[in-house]
Amino acid sequence: MIPPDCKKDARKATGRSGEDLAAQYLEQQGYTILERNYRLRIGEVDIIARDGEDLVFIEVKTRRTKRFGSPFEAVDIRKQQQIVKIASAYVHGREIPVRFDVVAVHLSKQGVRIEVLKNAFEGWS
Repeated sequence: MIPPDCKKDARKATGRSGEDLAAQYLEQQGYTILERNYRLRIGEVDIIARDGEDLVFIEVKTRRTKRFGSPFEAVDIRKQQQIVKIASAYVHGREIPVRFDVVAVHLSKQGVRIEVLKNAFEGWS
C-alpha cells in the first residue's frame, strides 16, 4: 500500500508540472503571464495573465487518467466563486476587462494535450 503522503506528493508534482506546461502553452498563444500561484487568505489562482486587453484569471487542472472525470468538471461552482473573489480583490474595483479561463492538461503515455476553455465562468459579475 502506498502511504497517503506519497500520493499527495505525487498529485502536487503532477499539478506543478501541469501548471508549468500550461504557462508555456499560454505564452506561446500570446498570453503574458503576470502571476503564478497568486495566494490570498481565501484561496489561490494558478495563473494571472494578460491576453490582449483582458486580465485573465486561469485555473489549471491536470489529469493523467479519466478516472476522476474531465479536468473542466473539476472546477465546480465553489471553486469558481473563490476565484471570482480573488479576482475582485486583485483588480481593486478598477475598470479592467476580466475573463476567467480554465486550462486542461492531459498527461498520458501518448504525450501531452492542452485545452483552453476561454470565458469558462458564466455570469460571474
